[in-house]
Amino acid sequence: MRRWRTLLAVLAATVTAATMSPAPASADPVTPTVVGGTTATLGEFPFMVRLSMGCGGALYSPTLVLTAGHCVSGTGTNTSITATFGVIDLQSTSRVTRKSNYVYRAPGYNSTGDDWALIRLASAVSGTNIGTLPITTSTTYDTGNFTIAGWGAASEGGAQQRYLRKATVPFVSDTTCNSSSMYAGQVNAAREICAGFTAGGVDTCQGDSGGPMFRQGASGLVQVGIVSWGDGCARPNKPGVYTQVSYFSAAIKAAATSLGG
Repeated sequence: MRRWRTLLAVLAATVTAATMSPAPASADPVTPTVVGGTTATLGEFPFMVRLSMGCGGALYSPTLVLTAGHCVSGTGTNTSITATFGVIDLQSTSRVTRKSNYVYRAPGYNSTGDDWALIRLASAVSGTNIGTLPITTSTTYDTGNFTIAGWGAASEGGAQQRYLRKATVPFVSDTTCNSSSMYAGQVNAAREICAGFTAGGVDTCQGDSGGPMFRQGASGLVQVGIVSWGDGCARPNKPGVYTQVSYFSAAIKAAATSLGG
């Protein structure tokens, strides 16, 4: 059974970084980081976005955030989402926020695939420590080592992290990921990509859904995956499963164009 890496109980709550109490992160009711990771540095990943429904995302353009389809309720006008940019500390007074005005979810989205969506912002975002992340348009970068980042739980069932964390995970082949010792055929080999360690210990987790998996490309970082699902967090033989951006790149670009981004 697929276990999304989002916080379903938070989807209707739309708790934002701007409304968080300055109390310690462990006291916050939101339980949205990367298991086995380290704290990122300010400006290291300027494209990282925190979404108020308990998901992550990447800034695709100054007006669009790329996230997971299961993080949103569908396509249409939506002014309820708050996106936070430009910080590693969600309680920083330097954070920049924008409200959404429209959501586009992949037309083929269902509970077993096409797990991507675009959130259009009410106004363009810019500023210090804010930048965009290009998506890969081919399978060239779909192997090797990837970087994952987010504010989700640092352990399975754990609490939201106040500070952005990061980690490195290796590619896992479709054959291995779909083997009986891992996901036994549950992974859509054409549309999903796996990454993680056989021994476990490093992974995305609840609250990281929608965030990017990325690596070095020909001229900078490129996004190759979107945090989607997995069995628990950082368990042995249960790597993270990510939406394979290369497969959907043309559709994502077309949707972005239609949204003015």
